[in-house]
This record gives sequence, C-alpha cells and structure tokens, in this order.
Amino acid sequence: MEEEIIAVFKKNGFSLDEEEEIAKKSLNVESSQLGLSFCINYNLKPSDIVSSWEVYYLNRQLDESTVQNAQMDGFLQYLQDVQKEAAIMEESDLHFYSSKDVDMILNDEDGDTKEGVLGSPTEKSQGLYSEPFDSTPQTNGGIFSSGKPFKHVTPFGQRTDKFVVKFNTNNMPNAENRENELAHENNDDDIIRKVQPRERCSLIVHGSGPEPGCRFMYDRIDDRFNALENRIKRHTTALVASGLYEETVDPTVASQKSIFAVGMICCDGEGHLNEKSILLQSSVEHSGGQRVRLELQKLSQFSVFPGQVVGIEGHNPSGHCLIASKLVDSIPLSTAADVNLHPAKKQALDQEIQSTDLSHKQEELSVIIASGPFTTTDNLSFEPLTELLAYATRKLPQVLILLGPFVDSEHPEIKKGTTDRSFDEIFHVEILRRLQDHVEYMGSNARVILVPSIRDANHDFVFPQPAFEIHSPNLKHQITSLTNPGTFEANQVKIGCCTVDILKHLSGEEMSRNPADGTPIDRMSRLANHILRQRRFYPLYPPAEGIPLDFSLAPESLHISSIPDILILPSDMKYFVKVLSLGEGGEGGEQVKCICVNPGRLAKGEGGGTFAELNYYGGPDTSNASIIGI
Repeated sequence: MEEEIIAVFKKNGFSLDEEEEIAKKSLNVESSQLGLSFCINYNLKPSDIVSSWEVYYLNRQLDESTVQNAQMDGFLQYLQDVQKEAAIMEESDLHFYSSKDVDMILNDEDGDTKEGVLGSPTEKSQGLYSEPFDSTPQTNGGIFSSGKPFKHVTPFGQRTDKFVVKFNTNNMPNAENRENELAHENNDDDIIRKVQPRERCSLIVHGSGPEPGCRFMYDRIDDRFNALENRIKRHTTALVASGLYEETVDPTVASQKSIFAVGMICCDGEGHLNEKSILLQSSVEHSGGQRVRLELQKLSQFSVFPGQVVGIEGHNPSGHCLIASKLVDSIPLSTAADVNLHPAKKQALDQEIQSTDLSHKQEELSVIIASGPFTTTDNLSFEPLTELLAYATRKLPQVLILLGPFVDSEHPEIKKGTTDRSFDEIFHVEILRRLQDHVEYMGSNARVILVPSIRDANHDFVFPQPAFEIHSPNLKHQITSLTNPGTFEANQVKIGCCTVDILKHLSGEEMSRNPADGTPIDRMSRLANHILRQRRFYPLYPPAEGIPLDFSLAPESLHISSIPDILILPSDMKYFVKVLSLGEGGEGGEQVKCICVNPGRLAKGEGGGTFAELNYYGGPDTSNASIIGI
C-alpha cells in the first residue's frame, strides 16, 4: 500500500522529499499519530489522505509542490483530529479520551474522592462552571487531565480585572434576587452549587422572517419600490388618522398657503446630507414619486437622515423648494396598532398572551445580554463565551440572550481560511455544544435565545436574516433561535433586537441641529429613538456599504408593530443602557418608555469586552441594569 500512496501523491502533482519515510508514516502500525488500524476504522484510502493533505497545505500556505517528511507528524495529527470531530458530529454522545485521561483513571486511586471521576463533556463542564471567576477555558473544547480546566495562557486569560461593573442604572435590587445571590455566596467555598432558576419564563416569538437557506440576490427594483412606497403610505395614513394633521398634498406644486406633506428624506447626489442637498420624495399617489428640495432653515432643531419618513408643514412658493415650518418624524402612539399581521395569526398570538396572563401578575424578567464576537482575535478558543456562561451559572437569569456574530467572518483565522474546521463545525462544537452543556447543568428552567448576524460565516448572508436551524431535539425546548431582526415576549415583556449596527450607520449619515438655547442633547438616545419613531429596525436607505438589504425577503420583518419594553441594539459604539421616551406626556398625553441596551462586544481584540445584565420589574423606572466588563 506504500507504493499506492506514493503513486496517488504524484498523480495529484506532488513530489515527496523522502518517499519511503512519508509512506511508512502514513501506514506505520507503530506510529502514535496514525496507525493502520486507524485507517481501517475510518475507512481511509490513499486518495483520502492526499485530499486531506491538499486542504492542510492550502490552509497553512505550505509549499505547493513538495511534501516534506518534517511536515507529516503535524499533518497526521490534523487528520486524526478531523476524523474524531466527524465521528463526534455523527454521534453527539461519543467522547474520546486522551492517554492522559486513561492514565488518570487507572492510576489516581483517590480520584473519586478528590476531584471526581472523569465523565462526559457535559459532566466536565460542571467542573468548569464551578469556578466562574477563575476558570480559563481550553482550546477547541479541551481535555481535562485532572478534573479541572487546563490553564491555557492567553492575553485574555492573563487579565486581572474580571466582571467589573462599568455602568449601572436604577440600582434597586429585588429582594428575592438578593436572597438568591446571598445563598450562592460563600467565602469559604467558591464552588457554585447547582440551583434551579426561580421559574421558567414564558416565551412567545412574534412575526416571521425569511426561510433558512435564502441568499442575497440583489432585490428587484419592484420590491424595493413597493417597500419604500408602503412605508410612506403607512406614515401618511397614521399621521392623518391621528387628527392632528391635514390631508397630505403634493409638495412639488407651488403654493403660497401652508400645506402638509409626507415623504422620505433623500440626498441630492452622493455623499452625506447637508443643508443644500436635502430632498423630500413623496408617494406615487400624491406626486408620482417626484422629489423636491427641502429647506430646514426655519427650524430651531431637527435630526434627519436618508430613508427617514417625515411629515412636513410648510409652503412651496416657487414649486421648486418646500420651506419647512414644522417637521414630524414620529407616528402618533394612538395610531401605532399593528395592521400587518394576518387576522388568524394575530388572534392566535392573543390567545397565547391571554393564557400567560393567568400565571404572571406583573411583568418581571431577569436577563443577561451579550453580543459577539465571542472569542478573541488571537484564537478560536471562545474563552469569553465560556466565562460568560460561568457568570450566568452564578446569576441564574431566566433568559440568556446571545447575539451574533458567533463564527465571525472578520476573525483573522476565519478571514484568512487558516482554520482546520468548517464554519458549521465551529458553530456546533464551540457554540451549541457549550450551550447544551450549560442548559443541561442549569436545568429545564433555563432559556437561551440566539440571534444571528450577517457577519456569521456559517449562516445566510442576507438581511433580514433567517433564524439558525437547530435540529437537536435536546436543545429546541431550551435554546431558541430568532430571525434578525427579531421580536419576542418573555413573561409578557416585549423584547426587540437587531444585530446589524444601525446605531453606527445612523451616526455616519445623520444631519442634525441642536437647540439654540444650548440644551444638552444625548446623541445615543437620539439615534436609538429614530428606530422607535420610524417603527423600523433599519430605517436607513440606501443601506450602509456591505449591508445585504433585500426587500424581496419578508420586508415586514423590519417593521416594529408596537414599542418594545426592551430594545437591544448591539453596536461597535460605546456600551449604554438608556430609557427612551416616545410621545408627548403631560396631562392627557400618551407616553411610552423603552429600555434601550447596547451591551457592547463580549470580545475586543485579544481582550475581553462587555455584556449587560438587566432585571426588569414592571417598567423602566423600577428596573435596574448594569454593563459588566468581562
């Protein structure tokens, strides 16, 4: 068989510097890396070995023509790992033990009493979670040689500040929460006992999104036109129905008297908005979709961006320029009822909500929110994720919300293609398997929500984005995947989330004027308020460069039918927790408040980032939240 291996290598254009040695290593029964029995067990043929070598040398950018004997040990170890991972993927309960594991089991006479018998990956994760603030995770799942995590030295593992509160608001801890925390704090024993969360929260997923497997095909012009036209019509109907504004007219027709028009903000040409380049595009019904220059000089303050749908009060004396005296950028709350759901579907949701009313007297929810990347740029060990799960094990949140990217396409190893594993394999082994260990350890009351990102290398590059496909029956009752963007209710608390960095995109396109009296303006609150005022997760149009926005795929999934209690907008911009107010308030005025959270990124470069912990009690004014550095 040695001659056959050499022949296949040469047939595929490779030369061997030491033919006999390389062939023997590929078959050597005494080799600790890859024996003949290994080839037989995995049904490997010479062609399989050569095919694997092609992948190996391409990933490592080795010499394309010569197979060197010095490279074979590393290649054979790689090949063995690939076959083991493939076997594990086929049979999730299968676990491979290393020689160190076997030695420990055979030689450690006191193993049962000292550190416990080595068990399955799930059992080993309990040892990991028992030291949430001092545990260092392993690479690729790692192997425990003594019942404790193997200390892999990385810049992340060497950091000194762990779980430091960066920011908190409304620090009013619930008595029951504090009681639970005290029950877990023991200075003499840092082992976290396995305790069930208070109760399993209800969960209702709203809306619909694209089907899995869709691809961005550059949406048709008709779909784009219809989506934009429907947005303008929706705002027009809502503003007129409120009774606060007159019937809309064509803003391009010359008129000396005051008129009211609704349209979309556009930019006259390429580049950013400025005072001379603002256009208003009205609907086809009122102006045939024509645009007119918009003059905002008379307004003391405003904030506009391309794609924003606004109502304008003003006059157009020449027919070429609409001079605004008032700008309305929000739909009145009284007309914000959801008119997009099919009646049968809407009724089914109402029945589910009514059933949960019987078991929940007040809206209460404890959540931990983290946004990817979940691993540092110097490796694919996913150390920050492991420590986050350890923290969640201690805090016992009712819901753990994880937002992508999970397998980040911007990670150096992913971007360069130097990883030995497929993207799907990384996601299932490093993400889903860790989460499965976590929920099994936490018990049936634990819930995990996953929201994908367009930066996920293993998922559909399209926006709106379908949910992850999680086929494992052991996970579906505790791990739920949402579309991106997505909306759901947990214990009647409405939560909306979108992993596209709309805050960063708006900050680069927004044009604003602050009040002349010098009143300070919170820019982050203003940017986040645009999402609620426009009732849209991504109101910017045209979208930012690199955003695969496709209006042909479930365009209504971008629409926000009702103001959520919690709005999660992960961003590269600085973390924050803010209470947003919508509506006039005051006597007889309706006002709605929403907690907006940017948890930051869990991993930043080679170091740790931040995540958010939120305890919701009936409303923003009685809730508390913290941003925690990992």
